[in-house]
Amino acid sequence: MAERAAIVTGASSGIGLAIARMLGEEGYGITMAARRAEKLDAAAKTLADDGLDVNTVAAALSEEEEIQKVVASHEERYGRLDVLVNNAGVGIGSPLGDIKTKHLDMQIAVNLRSIVLFYRECLPMLQASAAEHKSTLVVNTSSISGKRAEAWLSVYSATKHAVVGWTESMNKELGSQGIKSTALCPAFVDTPMTDFVKGQIKAQEMIRPQDIAEAVRYLLRTSPACVVPEMMFVRPGDAL
Repeated sequence: MAERAAIVTGASSGIGLAIARMLGEEGYGITMAARRAEKLDAAAKTLADDGLDVNTVAAALSEEEEIQKVVASHEERYGRLDVLVNNAGVGIGSPLGDIKTKHLDMQIAVNLRSIVLFYRECLPMLQASAAEHKSTLVVNTSSISGKRAEAWLSVYSATKHAVVGWTESMNKELGSQGIKSTALCPAFVDTPMTDFVKGQIKAQEMIRPQDIAEAVRYLLRTSPACVVPEMMFVRPGDAL
């Protein structure tokens, strides 16, 4: 049984997979959650083949029951939760007049609602961990769009602004208990989610998923007296 454990959502590729690998390297048992079972299992195998302790749960994180399934599986496997990484997200661009209600609802459900539900469902384990070492960490993946609004990505931007606000609220509500929350706000990262823009920005000129994972590694090392409410990641020369 791992001495510390983590849940990472959206863990089948990109930022989530990079953070999951880093946590495994740090000795955490990791529950990896994502929607597509085949892709998730393949990603988890790359970690397991390197001797890391992984548990996988394929789940549609827009659904409350599926979130509860992830948390129950994690608790059964590890019995504790020291790091929660709310990384799953979806972005669907559209001008205002063409916004489809199902796409609006999907982005709100995955990008924001799932984070709220994961906090709620994980709260007893997070509180138990914080009572032990006063440095329990929740990481919420926002976006640079959560700091500066974007046309066409208006719904996505709104949900990511909400993630920053939620993170601030959770620090005020839970921080005194030893539960620290950080919003990650990256610009374009070289992941499948940014394939749509790689005709304008070369992949090799984008932020690396490992850059984000190393930032989370830093957060693991901060003392109980230090909270980092948010971190922004931009490319050289980008205006904020």
